[in-house]
Amino acid sequence: MTSSVVIVHIYPSLLGLYGDRGNALVLLDRAHARGIPAELLEIEPGETIPEQADIYLIGGGEDLAQVTATNLLRSAERSAAIRAEGAVVLAVCAGLQMLGTEFRAAGQQVRGLGLVDAVTTVGPDRAVGELVTEPEHLPIPTLTGFENHAGRTALGPGVMPLGRVIVGIGNGDVEPDSSAGERVDGFIHDRIVATYLHGPVLARNPALADLLLRWATGGELATLEDRTAEALRNERLAATLSSRQVRRASAASGRRTELG
Repeated sequence: MTSSVVIVHIYPSLLGLYGDRGNALVLLDRAHARGIPAELLEIEPGETIPEQADIYLIGGGEDLAQVTATNLLRSAERSAAIRAEGAVVLAVCAGLQMLGTEFRAAGQQVRGLGLVDAVTTVGPDRAVGELVTEPEHLPIPTLTGFENHAGRTALGPGVMPLGRVIVGIGNGDVEPDSSAGERVDGFIHDRIVATYLHGPVLARNPALADLLLRWATGGELATLEDRTAEALRNERLAATLSSRQVRRASAASGRRTELG
């Protein structure tokens, strides 16, 4: 296991609209609670992005900020870090769209960073409200958060979604490879996790934070009891889902906890 975890938050002044800096703070707190040294580097435009960090975070932002951040990161020297093989990346909302091949923002079609085959267009209406996602390829429980975006993201062939949408819009389009042809949210690719979930997503879903830390440290983590985080997650699930859906989500969470 690595002796320290370096977390890089990319352009928080541009991509920090919905409190996604909280994701960095959750990772720091859960690492420190286990006695794992960790540090946070907040990199602003014009500063060099470290190429040997363990976790890179890209948050949400308004259209012009998203376009500006993408143009800055597209240069080889600035995007090399998040393109590095094995790097752990969490991208939320605008960050999700930026990692794809192209997206629509500020009235223009923008070339993305091209880390994943995904194209984002503008939907018929804005997706606003609670979003609940059932992960299909990761050993973690049901994910809860909120979404606020106009994008509709289509995944290319072979790109795996993060999970199946139970409540909300997520990527918007029905993916032909998803189970039962249902809506999906985000995508996973190598150690990249992308989602439309705000909240911040790691504050609402500590199991996802721990998964990223396991990937970054290369080893198992000591069990961490966090009743506050679990109470928040359970309260949001209960407020969003019907009683039947809550039972289904709880059962799925138990199965995934056993796997993870």
